[in-house]
Amino acid sequence: MTITIGTVTFDHVDYDTDDDVLYLSLGEPREPADSYGTPEGHNVRYDDQGQIIALTLVNAKWLLERDGEVRVTIPNRVSADTLSLALAA
Repeated sequence: MTITIGTVTFDHVDYDTDDDVLYLSLGEPREPADSYGTPEGHNVRYDDQGQIIALTLVNAKWLLERDGEVRVTIPNRVSADTLSLALAA
């Protein structure tokens, strides 16, 4: 099974029925270099090159049943170089 969200197609899917958490990853799950929470309470994980490698959707089934969809807002990432330039200004 694959699930596509935006432009990312996750090919590893695991659903925890007890906690209603959907774990999506590109390939086998691996340690992220970085991780950000979304406004909806989900979690996006990135590799060391800033590419999305995993997504954790909290209350996935409940949200789908309640709203007919699960919304995910991918956080904007700011590079260290960009932040350094902004702080130096």
